[in-house]
Amino acid sequence: MKKILIIQTAYIGDVILATSLVEYIKGQLPECKIHFLLRKGNESLLEENPQIEKVWVWDKGKKFSSMFSIISGLREEKFDYTFNIQRFTNSAIFTLMSGANQKIGFKSNILSLFFSKAIEHKIPYNYQDTFLHEVQRNFLLIQDIIKKDIPSKENLKPKLYFTEQDHKKIEDLNLPSDYIVLAPASVWFTKQWPKDHWQTLLELLGGQNCYFIGAPTDIDFINRIIGKNQNAKNLAGKLNLRQSALLMKDARRVIVNDSAPLHLASSVNAKTSALFCSTVPDFGYGPLSDDAKTLQIMPRLECMPCGLHGKKECPQGHFKCALEVDVDAVTQRSF
Repeated sequence: MKKILIIQTAYIGDVILATSLVEYIKGQLPECKIHFLLRKGNESLLEENPQIEKVWVWDKGKKFSSMFSIISGLREEKFDYTFNIQRFTNSAIFTLMSGANQKIGFKSNILSLFFSKAIEHKIPYNYQDTFLHEVQRNFLLIQDIIKKDIPSKENLKPKLYFTEQDHKKIEDLNLPSDYIVLAPASVWFTKQWPKDHWQTLLELLGGQNCYFIGAPTDIDFINRIIGKNQNAKNLAGKLNLRQSALLMKDARRVIVNDSAPLHLASSVNAKTSALFCSTVPDFGYGPLSDDAKTLQIMPRLECMPCGLHGKKECPQGHFKCALEVDVDAVTQRSF
């Protein structure tokens, strides 16, 4: 029986996408035991995952004391494999000190020279006339033990699991049979479709039931979008991450930026419209749902993409990549 450690100490969306590895490994090696190491704040995503034997939580606020404590525990587990998805130094230290027989990560990690095997990681990753999705790039780490070619991204969907309390929370909302979920905020300004566009979209949706989700810090922003619209409700800060995903699951449509809610939608195969502004789907972070539409200005501007991640402001000062994603086109393609 193989014992496996997966390390992903990045952000919410990265952890969600990493669940595709968990699902695929368990599908191929059902008897294996999987542990997962992530940073504090993201553990709720995996609390109910029956495929994971143990979740290790690294408290970055207590950086070294928490790290040393976890390493001590990891070494007692005697892992066969450690798969490190993250590409930064802290995750490499966990990898090298995990005590696993095989330590596999990406070459772009600064300490990859000391791994048992280092895998090429490119963004974008052009492969057989297409671009690999992040879930496919992650799959490259486990190819040695799975012994299969890279699956299609549709066969590597992430998956979240829910508690009875999660279901009860959604039931208590007394949802109508037909509703739309919108996630208009992003940590990065240049990944966020403009507020005026969201307002216009809400107007075009007319009397349809709309539920807005987001973090507590998004409450005011969403309130400004909703204004006096009686058919829209602001649930920002009222649902946890799992509950937000569960709300998306049966929505008529989910409309999101290129940010964490996009990956929540993929985890429940929600009908998704994904808005890309300064970033591009070629990076490998697009929607994975069966019914998914990617919306972006075409042809692309010469300045696109302006970086791998979003920025606090448009480097060119015009922000056309977002402003010129037409609201009418979004509405027509989504419904």
